[in-house]
Amino acid sequence: MGSFGLSANNITHGSSFSADLEPKSFSDESKAVIDFIADYYKNIEKHPVQSKVEPGYLSARLPDTAPHSPESLDDILKDVTDCILPGLTHWQSPNFFGYFQANASTAGFLGEMLCSGFNVVGFNWLASPVATELESIVMDWMGKMLKLPSSFLFSGTGGGVLHGSTCESLVCTLAAARDKALEKLGGGFDNITKLIVYASDQTHFALQKSAKLIGIPPANFRPLRTSFSTEFSLSPDTVRAAVEDDIKSGYVPLYLCATVGTTGAGAVDPIEELGKIANEYKLWLHIDAAYAGSACICSEYRHYLNGVELADSISLNPHKWFLTNMDCGCLWVKHPRFLVDSLSTKSDIMRNRSPASNTSTNAAPVIDYKDWQIALSRRFKALKLWTVVRKHGYSGLMYHIRSDVSMAKRFEAMVAKDERFEIVVPRKFALVCFRLKPKRESEGSELNRKLVDALNGSGRAFLTQAMLGGVYVIRCSIGTTLTQDRHVDDLWKLIQEKADRLLSLQEAEHASR
Repeated sequence: MGSFGLSANNITHGSSFSADLEPKSFSDESKAVIDFIADYYKNIEKHPVQSKVEPGYLSARLPDTAPHSPESLDDILKDVTDCILPGLTHWQSPNFFGYFQANASTAGFLGEMLCSGFNVVGFNWLASPVATELESIVMDWMGKMLKLPSSFLFSGTGGGVLHGSTCESLVCTLAAARDKALEKLGGGFDNITKLIVYASDQTHFALQKSAKLIGIPPANFRPLRTSFSTEFSLSPDTVRAAVEDDIKSGYVPLYLCATVGTTGAGAVDPIEELGKIANEYKLWLHIDAAYAGSACICSEYRHYLNGVELADSISLNPHKWFLTNMDCGCLWVKHPRFLVDSLSTKSDIMRNRSPASNTSTNAAPVIDYKDWQIALSRRFKALKLWTVVRKHGYSGLMYHIRSDVSMAKRFEAMVAKDERFEIVVPRKFALVCFRLKPKRESEGSELNRKLVDALNGSGRAFLTQAMLGGVYVIRCSIGTTLTQDRHVDDLWKLIQEKADRLLSLQEAEHASR
C-alpha cells in the first residue's frame, strides 16, 4: 500500500485525482458490480445455504487497519468473493426456508439503485418535495390494494409513512399512545408506571423491546398465553380478563397489538373481536401484519383484516413478501396528529418554506415525514416501492403471493402423507410448521433439533425452529423469489433422507438399552 503523494495543501477543487461520480467511471464500475451480483445469483445454488464459518473468521482475513491509499474495485470484489461470501447465509437462495421471506427482485434492486443514486435526505417537503409527495401517493396505493378504510388514507382522514420495518412502527405508535394517555392523566413518571401493553406470547419479543424503549416498565408488559386450542391466535376472552384485572389493580390499559401472521406459527389474531374490546376500554389497537399483511391484497386472504376499521394503526413489511429489497416498512395511522404530537421537532432550520414565500411558515399544508418517525433523516424509500408496484402491477404481486402459497400447500401435502411426520398447526399462508413424530414424547425436542441440525449442516437447505405450546417444531417458510417447485421437492427428499438416518440411529439406541 502506497501513500497518496498529495498533501492537504495541494488538493484543489476540480482535481482529477478522484473519479467519484465522474459519469464514465461511475457507469463502468456500476456495471461491473451489477455483473458481479448477476453472477452471484446465477451460481447461488453452489453455495451452502447456511454459512460454515466460525465466529471471528473475518479478523483473520482482513487487515486490522483501514487502507491509506485507494484500492481498485477489482481488488475489492476479489475480497468480496474470498472473504465476504463465505460469511453469508444466503437469504436469496432458492433453498432458504428459514425465519421468514426476505424477497428481493429486479424491480426492488432497480428502485434501490434510483434511491441511492439520487441520495436525497427528505426529512421535510422542502428538502425534496417529490420524496414526500410520492411517499404519500404510494402509501395510498398500498392501502387501496389492501382495501383499507379511507380513515387510514391521505385521500381520507388518515395517512401512511414508510419506516425501516414494523419494529420501528411499533415504537412510534407506542410513543403516540403513551403521550395521548399521559396527556389525559396529567403526565408524570408515576403515571407512566401505570400504563399496560398487551400482545400474544407469539408477538411479544418485538413489542416488548419497543415498550422498553419508550419507558414502559418491563413488569407492565403482558404477553398473553396462546395455545393449540386457538391455533396460537390471541383469545378475546383472555384479553378481556387481563384488561379487567389490570383496571381492578389500578393500572391503565394502554396498547393492544394484534398480529396477522405471527413469526412462530403464522397465527392470525381475531381483529374484529379484539377491536371491539380495545374500543370498549379505550386501548390503542395496532395491527402488526409485518409478514402476512402482503397476502391480504389477495381476495382469499383479505378477511384476515376484517375489523381493521376498529384499529388505530396497522403496519406491514414489503421487504418480507412484496418483492421489495430491504428495508421497507409501511405504517398507516387513523389519526396522524397523535404521531406528530409525539415525534415532532420544532427546529427553525427544518421548517418548511415555500419557494414563493419569504416567511418561515408553510405556504400550504404539507407533510413533514421527520415527524412521523424516530430519526430526522430519511431515505427515498418510496421510489423503490413505487418501482416494485409499477414493474409487477397488482396482478403480478398477487400471482407472486399465490405461487408461494401453492408451493407451501405442495410441501404440506407431502409432509401429511408421510405417517412419520405431522403438521403441528394448520397452515394459513406460506409457513408450514411440522415435526418428526417421536416414539416417546420426551424425545421429541431432541429428535427434531437433530433433524434441523442435519438439514442445515448439509448445506443444501436452511430451516429454523420454534417452540409452540412446549412442542419443538420445524418451520418451513416458503417464499424466496428464486424458489420453484423443484426446490420444494428436493427439500422434502432431503428431509426424508435425514429422517431415515436419524430414526435408524434412534432405533439402534433403543435396542441397545
